[in-house]
Amino acid sequence: MTTQTTAADAPNPKQDHSTPTGLLPIPVGPARALATGGGALTIISAFLAWTWTAAFPGDLTVYGYPGGLQVLVLIAGALTTLLGLASYGVKGVRAIAPGGADAALKYAALAAFATTWYTILSISYQLGGLANLEPGGWVAAVATLAAFAGALALPFQRPHTYAVDPEDSGSEQFKHRARNAMTIFKGAFAAEAPPTPRKLSSYVEILIIIAALATGLLVFTYGIGTEYDELFIGFLVTVAFCFAALTKAGLVAQVSTYTTRHRNITLIGAFIAAAAFPFTQSDDQYATIGVYILIFATVALGLNIVVGLAGLLDLGYVAFLGVGAYAASMVSGSPSSPFDVHLPFWGAILVGAGASLVFGVLIGAPTLRLRGDYLAIVTLGFGEIFRLVAMNSDGTSGPDITNGSNGISSIPNLKILGFDLGVEHSIGGFTIGRFANYFFLMLLITLVVVLVFRRSGDSRIGRAWVAIREDETAALAMGINGFRVKLIAFALGASLAGFAGTVQAHVTYTVTPEQYQFANTVPPNSAFLLAAVVLGGMGTISGPLVGAALLYLIPSKLSFLGDYQLFAFGLALVLLMRFRPEGLIPNRRRQLEFHEAKLSPGDTPPPTVLSKTGA
Repeated sequence: MTTQTTAADAPNPKQDHSTPTGLLPIPVGPARALATGGGALTIISAFLAWTWTAAFPGDLTVYGYPGGLQVLVLIAGALTTLLGLASYGVKGVRAIAPGGADAALKYAALAAFATTWYTILSISYQLGGLANLEPGGWVAAVATLAAFAGALALPFQRPHTYAVDPEDSGSEQFKHRARNAMTIFKGAFAAEAPPTPRKLSSYVEILIIIAALATGLLVFTYGIGTEYDELFIGFLVTVAFCFAALTKAGLVAQVSTYTTRHRNITLIGAFIAAAAFPFTQSDDQYATIGVYILIFATVALGLNIVVGLAGLLDLGYVAFLGVGAYAASMVSGSPSSPFDVHLPFWGAILVGAGASLVFGVLIGAPTLRLRGDYLAIVTLGFGEIFRLVAMNSDGTSGPDITNGSNGISSIPNLKILGFDLGVEHSIGGFTIGRFANYFFLMLLITLVVVLVFRRSGDSRIGRAWVAIREDETAALAMGINGFRVKLIAFALGASLAGFAGTVQAHVTYTVTPEQYQFANTVPPNSAFLLAAVVLGGMGTISGPLVGAALLYLIPSKLSFLGDYQLFAFGLALVLLMRFRPEGLIPNRRRQLEFHEAKLSPGDTPPPTVLSKTGA
């Protein structure tokens, strides 16, 4: 008979090396010098010509002036050099790596290597071979490869692995060795938790927060203004790995500590930085993307109350956005409206939010006694029913309310206290166009939604939502009225979506049923809204904002993928759920839930096998 092995029977863990070693067999001194010197040489290479012709986007033919992707390589090379100097303990540079420089140096070198070689391969593909490279391109390729190799050779404390059972089959032994190799590779990029930063003067901490916000605005402005696909892909690669490097260095945790100490100042500063975005643009082109991102983000924050705080899986949430948009458009003086009513902005936004609130209560009252998958199916059905009813309410298949597939068109621009949002205005010498006007309006609405979310989450009802999310049966046993608490969350989330829907109707001029589907390549739709909450981090304020910005910006910049956009989107979500299930900006509680059962970073749990010897 076969028996299950106990802890004593399982293979004993072994430490691969008693002293830290690197992934590559290069001595520590030369490896550190190679990484730092490679970073410095990468900086120099960015000022050289990489190709002989301007046919490749960005004009990489100029000496002494980096252009296009060279700028990104320059930034990654500079970060690699600084972290290399910090690993030597150079005064004045050590401050950028409070949590240690070696793991951060590996990510920075990887950022420079990936961006450089992506550029070289793109040049070769578009221009017809490596012969189109100038010496600067070859220098950059060699420099980044050397820096990355040197970084991989830096020593690290290898995690525990477990010996292969010689009685296992060949495939089982191969899987076990592959798992051990992956464990060691992950351990090479792991870093210890950074120490708690010492308390500085309040003014100094606020200045650090301002610098972080200004950097975020600069990065966002550069990303949204990328002019061609190759530059945007390089931007994503550089930002991802550089952010990982700063995280491993401990800078992100340090800034997060300061923002926690000054939450109100951080919130005000974030919205001031966002308000400065239209003034960084020369025209209204990118303000268009900005206003749609804010609409998407505001609706995602409302969904975050339902999903992130209360734990209710709503797959038809975009219908509440549609209800608000339709209700507001019908009372805003549109000639397509069946009602001859033209309310001012405040009346229209109250009608839109109120209609969504009513629908939220009407849908939630009979369905919120369901749980889990059953609730998800019902909400998905509501979303589709709303779209079909709006499609058929054209006077032929049903009552003449929504004008059918043609929708409510020619919606006039909003006027607030005589200020027409549809015309250009001049403020301090800056010309503010139509979409910039709506951008500022949506920014104010987003601020209101953020305050509502923050106050609700910290209130008694917010704690009841969290209790329902964690264990509804236990919450009911403690005296919480689960139905009432969930209905409040459902109604509040619906009304916030109605606010955003009112502005969306006036921004787009037209409201049609096709805008409110469950899944589509163009957000907002229910699938993208839910993905924004999960991607950014459920239960947080900044998470859905970041997730919504990424999910709206990336598809608009990667339109060359065509029909493969949804495939790329799905693949990215699968990878994210595999390697970071708590989201990009996780709630502390959820982060602990996902990682509480883990051993030290990179460790492999002891295998549970059937002992052949015991048999």
